[in-house]
Amino acid sequence: VGLFNSFRSNTPQLYIDVDRTKCKSMGVPLNDVFTALSVYLGGYYVNDFNQFGKTWQVNLQADANFRIRPDDVKSLKVKNARGDMVPLGTLAEIKEIGGPAMITRYNMRTAASINGGSLPGVSSGQIIKTMEEVAKTELSSDMKFEWTELTFLQIAEGNAAIFAFIGAILLVFLVLSAQYESWSMPMAVLLVVPMCLLSAVAGLWMFKLDINIFVQVGFIVLVGLAAKNAILIVEMARQKKAAGESRFDAAVNASMSRLRPIIMTSFAFILGVVPLVVSHGAGFEMRRTLGIAVFFGMLGVTGFGNFLTPVFYYVIDWLSDRRGDGHDAPPIPHTTAESDATNLSHDASPKR
Repeated sequence: VGLFNSFRSNTPQLYIDVDRTKCKSMGVPLNDVFTALSVYLGGYYVNDFNQFGKTWQVNLQADANFRIRPDDVKSLKVKNARGDMVPLGTLAEIKEIGGPAMITRYNMRTAASINGGSLPGVSSGQIIKTMEEVAKTELSSDMKFEWTELTFLQIAEGNAAIFAFIGAILLVFLVLSAQYESWSMPMAVLLVVPMCLLSAVAGLWMFKLDINIFVQVGFIVLVGLAAKNAILIVEMARQKKAAGESRFDAAVNASMSRLRPIIMTSFAFILGVVPLVVSHGAGFEMRRTLGIAVFFGMLGVTGFGNFLTPVFYYVIDWLSDRRGDGHDAPPIPHTTAESDATNLSHDASPKR
């Protein structure tokens, strides 16, 4: 929408075709012809002078009444080698043509820049694809197109945001695997991430916003926040199970005991991004996009995480025990009563 460009190929112009042969035969230096045209039509700076406490420039130029029409240009004169004044009309032919008023070059080639915007709800990727299809079908074979400025940087960046998002999830998974000494237990933490991303996308859909670079940064932030809340529940459940509670009781008690700190920290962050959601002024589009994505994503983290994380822990821990993983099984209690009784009976045996 709003496509425009500054290229105009039919701007009215005057083309002065200087006859080099006539200039040579009439003794008029070619450089004097160009200098006369420059002075009469474009103006020529001479010097400065001081008057009335100011510095004034001296510029030579023909009066407007003597240069406003093509015939007036023909009446302008230039001096030849003998000192005679020769009209420019006898040395050059003046024609009215159309041409570009400004020539733009890109990568050493003549170019025309096209600028425009996007409709609400249309992503930059859709715009790039549409413009490329139009350019391939409408431009002639001797013309090509290239992207510049922000769009060029976006294309050069490629799918780096996707790799950054995958790298963030992989980093969280590896750190949790090292902490829990298990390859399966980190999944109880990470399975809540799709829920929070779905909540963020739902918020963007409600406000008819697209998934841009600011939203993608917000997704990476949500991965850490979702993992933080899930870690609180999973860690407490593992401790309670190690203390002797059943798997079900450990999951329920952990979610109940960690509900208050999760609610406090989550709503502190949610209320902190409210100014981004309702922001106005210059650049509010960027702030609002990031704020809405994180705001609704954290609502999803708080809502889904408190209810689904204990379920994920219960199922994954049950599957781990079925496979015989045994990393998260509670330790077998050991008492010294039997060993002491054994030693006592051994000492009480009759001696011979």
